[in-house]
Amino acid sequence: SQVCLLPPPFTLPPRTDSTTDLARHPIMAVVARAAPSLMRTGSAGARLLSTSAPRSAIYSNICETIGSTPVVRINRIAPAGVNLYVKVEKTNPSGSIKDRAALGIIEAAERSGELKPGGTVIEATSGNQGIAMAMVCAQRGYRFVSCMAQIYSVERRKIMRMYGAKVVLTPAKLAGAGMIAKARELAAKHGWYYTAQFENEAQAGYHAQTTGSEILQDFAGLRLDYFVTGYGSGGTFQGVAKMIKAARPETQVVLSETNTAAMIASGESQERRDDGSAASIHPAWHGNAIQGWGPSFIPLLAEQGMQKGFADRLITVSAAEGDETARQMARQEGIFCGTSGGATVASAIKLCNDVPKGSTVLAIVPDTAERYLSTDLFAEIDVDMDAAELEISKSTPYAQLGE
Repeated sequence: SQVCLLPPPFTLPPRTDSTTDLARHPIMAVVARAAPSLMRTGSAGARLLSTSAPRSAIYSNICETIGSTPVVRINRIAPAGVNLYVKVEKTNPSGSIKDRAALGIIEAAERSGELKPGGTVIEATSGNQGIAMAMVCAQRGYRFVSCMAQIYSVERRKIMRMYGAKVVLTPAKLAGAGMIAKARELAAKHGWYYTAQFENEAQAGYHAQTTGSEILQDFAGLRLDYFVTGYGSGGTFQGVAKMIKAARPETQVVLSETNTAAMIASGESQERRDDGSAASIHPAWHGNAIQGWGPSFIPLLAEQGMQKGFADRLITVSAAEGDETARQMARQEGIFCGTSGGATVASAIKLCNDVPKGSTVLAIVPDTAERYLSTDLFAEIDVDMDAAELEISKSTPYAQLGE
């Protein structure tokens, strides 16, 4: 296949909001043959790819703004000789990539009849999925209950409650497995719709239809040698990798996980219930300071992606590396992301140091830093003026504190 290599900096080809134009692209013929389930029939009978809503000036509701997130070049912290890009998911309306998963799950439940008008939705979440689900439920008129382990940041609790959600906390020692068990128990007791994000195929499917197709469109005619992502529920990994492997099999998918919770790297199996959900904490999980990653077990969606051969490489990274890279992203690239985004980019930078010159790498940046204010990410950032700021203030006489 012909590859178009342009010297940096260069502009990505313009995004088309026409699914008809996208369907005519040569890549889509590959997708149609390799993954026909990801295509749908248009009103004129043409085979069209289901993508995020087109960008316009006016929308009928907030959920229509989900998706179509930008791809941005990393210029100052990327290793020389490699083209490193990030897909910035904080531009979704509730601030993270989980808006896609939440909308995909709710729409699937509405179509199946599992979720009735005015019903109650319950989920176990480290926060981003809960925030996204709270937003979608608020827009659609559902009640939402989130079960969340105490270990996750307080900002996430407050944001969910701002959307009108109820947040049920579970003991930190029970980790992610405990919040899931509580959510399942409450759903059974009250007859609520349990979204089961870690096993719900609708999530991976929605990522294939939107996130994956956007990436193919963004890099149409350009090199894309590596795609890097972490995994929380596994939906982004499985869904995007499915699309990439179908349309661009030459692109390697690189999965990242925390060094203190290197569950996939351990090779040890995950104990499961009959429905595929995790039955216990994974033996290789030893705590995880990267919120949203590795919820004390290997999610079924992530395990299925591995079984299908979607991951070509596995990279481990520490929470400290994630925090430091997130700070560098803010200070040197102007991209405000959380620890999980920093960890993904840190993994991508490790990869960039080990791949041929001229390679193109894309990493997912899942969320924004604002929901990490009480975590180690902001530990070194004070609320009061430091010595340098005081010196600036005192360089002129007006408006001195304490006067």
